[in-house]
Amino acid sequence: MKSPVRSFSAPALCASVASLLVLTACNKKAPQQGAPPPQQVEVLTVKPRPVQIRTVLPGRTEAYEIAMVRPQVSGVIQKRLFVQGTDVQAGQQLYQIDPSIYQAAYDSANGQLAQAQANAITAKAKLERYGPLKAAHAVSKQEYDDALAASRSADAQILIAKGQVENAATNLRYTHVNAPISGRIGRTILTVGALVQAGQSSNLAIITRLDPIYVDVNLPAISLLRLRREVAAGQIHTNADNSVPVSLELEDGSTYDQVGKMQFSEVNVDEATATIVVRAVFPNPQKYLLPGMYVHATLDEGTNPQALLVPQQAVTRNSHGDPQVMVVEEGDKVAQRAITTNSTHDSDWIVSSGLKAGDRVVVIGLQKVHPGDKVTVTPFKEAATPDAQPANTQPSDAQPAGASSSDAGKN
Repeated sequence: MKSPVRSFSAPALCASVASLLVLTACNKKAPQQGAPPPQQVEVLTVKPRPVQIRTVLPGRTEAYEIAMVRPQVSGVIQKRLFVQGTDVQAGQQLYQIDPSIYQAAYDSANGQLAQAQANAITAKAKLERYGPLKAAHAVSKQEYDDALAASRSADAQILIAKGQVENAATNLRYTHVNAPISGRIGRTILTVGALVQAGQSSNLAIITRLDPIYVDVNLPAISLLRLRREVAAGQIHTNADNSVPVSLELEDGSTYDQVGKMQFSEVNVDEATATIVVRAVFPNPQKYLLPGMYVHATLDEGTNPQALLVPQQAVTRNSHGDPQVMVVEEGDKVAQRAITTNSTHDSDWIVSSGLKAGDRVVVIGLQKVHPGDKVTVTPFKEAATPDAQPANTQPSDAQPAGASSSDAGKN
């Protein structure tokens, strides 16, 4: 018996062939893609160069001397004897207070002194007469003692009267309100005709001595220790009196034409900010500097002949705020390196530790690489800068008037 022969229609045969082709395509593996090429970065080869080191500290100017002019006696102001905003000299009369009642008190005190002196003459003459009589027993001892006491009492009254005269003369003199110091006087607070009181809290005017003038800066305490070591080692040039010269940059970027000197520092460190106030004094003959101006004091620390510089854009910070860089080591592999910086030079950091000459620091492409990555290296094109340019050491946290600060060596 013959086996039945199955017949297939043309559409069914086409569908079977199509299914077979789909299964065959699915069973084929997708071709593997090649590994990505190494990331391209630009690196700077660190080379030592001479750099002039300068410490730049923000600060404010303070008056060398300042005096609040206030009345010492009560009365009505009769005259104002100065021009507002001009220079005055110590002892120059500024105001005249009505002296009439103080003149009368002075005259009365002089009269009482004259009366006391007359009484003393009488008492002394009586005592001189009683001396021989007492020796001859013509007067009693009690009468002589009374004459002696009266003479001494008269002398005491003279002293009291002299004190009253001096007090009255002082009050009369205080009706002339004089300048206690030399300097520039500001506007008058009270005008002619105003009633003033002795011991009042409000000022008549304020006199400020502008030449010389102070500049107060806040310096991290650890930086002060470093500067003192450098002065002791002779790295920082000093004047003949062993003071450290300081230059000044004004708020508009101009340089002040007078050179000052460090005068002293506070004896206590601010516990909240770890800073100490350092005061410099500057000549100010033209009265160009005024109290309260924001300035930058610059301290020359000499030249570092082997300074290592890296661009600021190549430096990042870890979670603790410590600076670090990416370097390309042997085999063109990236490694992370912790560094220490203590100053800036233009747009570069001066590295004090963590790098050595010849190290290759990643500058461009820093965000695309990680430690251990293999990279393709091209040189970083840095701007040409002449040698021995000044480097500004400015602690990033140092601010005037008690702002917070930290060790500049960790910046």
